[in-house]
Amino acid sequence: MQPERALAAALEPVVGQVYFSPECHANYEALGFQASRALSNGVAMPDGPAYFTSRGSLMGQVPGELVAAAFAVFNPEAVVPSVAFGWTRTDAATIRAARDAGAIAQLERILGPAPAGVERARELLSLAVEPLRPEGRPLYAGVLSQPVPGTDLGAVWRLGDMLREYRGDSHTAAWISAGFDATEIGLMSELYWGLPMRSYSRTRAWTDAQFDAAHERLKSRGMVDEVGFTSAGRAAREAVEEHTDVQMAGMVAALGDHMSELVDILTPWGQAVRDGHGYPASGPHDLADLATRG
Repeated sequence: MQPERALAAALEPVVGQVYFSPECHANYEALGFQASRALSNGVAMPDGPAYFTSRGSLMGQVPGELVAAAFAVFNPEAVVPSVAFGWTRTDAATIRAARDAGAIAQLERILGPAPAGVERARELLSLAVEPLRPEGRPLYAGVLSQPVPGTDLGAVWRLGDMLREYRGDSHTAAWISAGFDATEIGLMSELYWGLPMRSYSRTRAWTDAQFDAAHERLKSRGMVDEVGFTSAGRAAREAVEEHTDVQMAGMVAALGDHMSELVDILTPWGQAVRDGHGYPASGPHDLADLATRG
């Protein structure tokens, strides 16, 4: 696996756990959102309006249209009313604080307040984000605008979220510049991960009619057939990932030979978070790795 992808995969459960944290969900419920729901594997899924509002609050108390644009892969018809509802329940500063507190609380519960290597992880993540610039990256810029918590684990959470959102913004830039829209990249990403079309991407609230139209557009461009990639489609989707990797060059150069050290620190933390039902057993980075190796 490319080093930048290896780091993204190791970081994902440590940072992405914010969306599955029972502590976050309890904080949001106290603000007037719905309670989370647990899947059969014990992972708690967030309330939709709480998810859109809390993550969107990184950019300030902005309208749902802006949140939909920044998140990129969700149907605006679901995002816009969710955020409008969210701002009737709370404000950006309050839900940002609830998000931070819940994310750090889950990490402390699962890993302990000072897991092995936390000071070094903070040092290396600080090094990794130092050269990153905010142009064209709204979610990264939003995290960048927030203060770094005082504890080492809290700082790891903030810096890791910064790096995660930077790669996410970069990925959006890559697929937009390749000429894909949100429904099209959703279908192609599922195939890239080894999943059937319209499985994972259904969580992004698109309708069957919207998926039908996207599938037809991809077929007309020679990217997919009825059920899978064409060779051109697979190459185009891999090119999106490669162009995302290229945008991480500053981070790679900053870490240099320390990249594997950071991955080695984060990997057991991520496994502990998964084992503690704080993040799904398999996420997109895991599926992409398996599909690539397969």
